[in-house]
Amino acid sequence: MIKKLFALCCCILFLLKSQAQEVDTNIMGMHFIMDEVVVKSTKNGWDINGFIRRMKEDTTFYKAFLGLRVVPYTSDNEIIFWDENSKTIAQLENRTEQSIQGHCRTVKVLHEKVEGTYYDKLHRPRYYTAELLQHLFFRARTNECGTTDNIPSSHAGQGKMEKHKEQLKQLVFNPGSKVEGIPFVGKKASVFEDKGIQQRYDFALKLVQYNGEECYFFQAIPKEEFKEEVVYHQLDTWFRTSDYAIVARDYALSYHTLLYDFDVVMKVRLEKLGKRLLPSSIDYSGNWHVFTKKRERAKFKVLFDY
Repeated sequence: MIKKLFALCCCILFLLKSQAQEVDTNIMGMHFIMDEVVVKSTKNGWDINGFIRRMKEDTTFYKAFLGLRVVPYTSDNEIIFWDENSKTIAQLENRTEQSIQGHCRTVKVLHEKVEGTYYDKLHRPRYYTAELLQHLFFRARTNECGTTDNIPSSHAGQGKMEKHKEQLKQLVFNPGSKVEGIPFVGKKASVFEDKGIQQRYDFALKLVQYNGEECYFFQAIPKEEFKEEVVYHQLDTWFRTSDYAIVARDYALSYHTLLYDFDVVMKVRLEKLGKRLLPSSIDYSGNWHVFTKKRERAKFKVLFDY
């Protein structure tokens, strides 16, 4: 009996301590749950409003992917497609190398292994996911010149397919911002730009250790009553405290309409190369369908070496 009472007391103390370590507050119109360490930091003069403003306006994550256009690297890539019965129907493994000369870049495939229906007779990817992956990371063009890591201000002058690729890139690589041109999504993706969308989320901020570095761990958590209405169902980001650089991001997004639906989960890890922030690895698992096209189920992993 005494042991049971002791155990019960310990549980109560643990719960009270856990509750004491988290504080609910509203900052810049966002409902935050913060741990005790972050709360103490704000009391000691840390500018949490500045941090949140910087986080909401962040473009460094998107720019990290655009930076792949202007630096030399090698990448190991694997992509797998499967059918409704979970049977693999196509697979590709390759290693690519990008070289930079002046303002021109060249990507060549060092070796490649293909199985199933990955390519058509003209050696073009049969799947849109594969086409997008090739467009982003390992398309083999010679002397593609004039590329920059500037964030595009508009898609004017681009063909329909190129516009669609840029819209998808922004949705995936610039999470939380409004994406123009994707039907029915629009501002629903703008977690950081639209107050109405912000009110559908709770936000959490904690001080944690990640890979041996001190980081602010930020989460956008959909409120239960809005889970079926939001685009981002998970958005976790680790900001290094020393320079606020993003070192990791995990996110899941999904949306369903009569014209299309998608369910995508991504895990991205980044690293500093000089003054640049660049991807070190990307894990993707996705299931999507567009009206008039076949459903695609795929996963891929890309590892970068600079």
